[in-house]
Formats: sequence, C-alpha cells, structure tokens
Amino acid sequence: MNADAAELKALMLRTPRRTLAVAESLTCGRVQAQVGAISGASEFFLGGMTAYSLDQKVKLLGVERAAAEKVNCVSAAVAEQMARGAGKLFGADIAAATTGYAEPSAEWQVAQPFAWFALARRDSANWILTSRRIECPGASRLETQERVAGATIAGLVALLRELRA
Repeated sequence: MNADAAELKALMLRTPRRTLAVAESLTCGRVQAQVGAISGASEFFLGGMTAYSLDQKVKLLGVERAAAEKVNCVSAAVAEQMARGAGKLFGADIAAATTGYAEPSAEWQVAQPFAWFALARRDSANWILTSRRIECPGASRLETQERVAGATIAGLVALLRELRA
C-alpha cells in the first residue's frame, strides 16, 4: 500500500466523515484494489465498479451516449460523468473515475497511452467535478493502469487535504 492510500483513510474519516465510490474503465479495478488494501476501508468505501463498454457506462453511470461515442468514451467529460454517476449510484460523498487508453490505438489515432481521472464531490444538491489527464508515454498496458490508479488515489488525497484546509 502506498503512502497516499494510507493517508486516504485518515482524511476520509476526519470530521465531517465522508464516503467514497469508484467507477473504473482503464484501471479495471486497480483503484478499488488500492482502496480495499487499506485496513478498515469499509468505514468509508461504499463500493465500485468496472464499466468497460459504452452501454454499461450509459446504463449504470448515466454517461451521455452521443458525446461518449464521438470520443470512444475517453475524455474529461466522460470521466466526470462516470464519477458523478458512481457517486449517485452508491450514495457517496466523493467519487472517482478513470477512462483512457492503456496502449496505443491506430483506430483512434492514439500514439501513446493516456487517461483521464475525475473526482466528483457532493456539495448539497450539486456535484463539483474536476478532472486531470495523465500521460504515460512508453508505458506498457499494466504500467499505464498502475500509474493512473496511483494518480487517482493521489488526486483523492489532494482533494481531501484541500477540503480540510
């Protein structure tokens, strides 16, 4: 377990206590695995899912089909919709999502792996959304998935530190 994951629990359980949900595509469960490796994660982690296909992203997470089709489900907007959808689905205060290319794709003119992760934070009746692009030039499929999962956990920690301040 990395240092960010260890800090995540302390930050989630500070007053006010918060809950977390995760929706993954590119990382295929790696964010959930890092959260689940934290002893006592059940005190704040409500659950997560991997939704690889467009149909499941639409059905389960409320992703807008037409816009997602144009970008092969890889954009800041899609990641943000996935995060918000996971937050709503699980009833969480904070949610994270990942989407991207774990390897080059000639069909989509992607020369190097990259991804988007998004964070959604519930504020009264609204969701505050942020996203960040992670570049992974030269990385293997598994290296890309691990880097993006780590960046997502680090993003959650940074968000929670900001909320604490």
